[in-house]
Amino acid sequence: MSTPEEHRKGARERFDLSLITISTSKYFDRERDDLSGKLARAILEKAGHTVSSMIILPDQKDMIRRELLRLILSDTDAIITSGGTGLTPDDLTIETIAPLFKKEITGFGELFRRLSYEQIGTASMLSRAAAGVIEGKLIICLPGSPDAVKLALEEIIVPELPHLMRHISG
Repeated sequence: MSTPEEHRKGARERFDLSLITISTSKYFDRERDDLSGKLARAILEKAGHTVSSMIILPDQKDMIRRELLRLILSDTDAIITSGGTGLTPDDLTIETIAPLFKKEITGFGELFRRLSYEQIGTASMLSRAAAGVIEGKLIICLPGSPDAVKLALEEIIVPELPHLMRHISG
């Protein structure tokens, strides 16, 4: 059996990433600070990645899908969304993006909820965080809270991104 280090050996280390914050209130009130987006950018850039695009969108399927498809056709390696993964009627990130997955990375959501459980207890079941691949691009859908973004990026995504991308790119 090979070790995690052997799986990561030779994998590219730096990636071009795009961030989408999905929040109707932040979209219409530009005075509201996008703490999760800024935090994501800081964590990713500290890890040596480039954040080439940051956008705020409302909870509207057509706008989310249009921007996602635009980014899939761009040079970005991966797209990370935050927001819209809960259970309220406005939360439709997963309904918009997950049907487009060619391959779903179910372990991401499972692992995120397990780590969240250690921080917030049973409320972690309310998160529908998800990840998958669309046209060779990694798509990760995170909850909108800064704590959730920090947890996902620092504990899962940043450490595993080279390994994930190596498998996605073949």
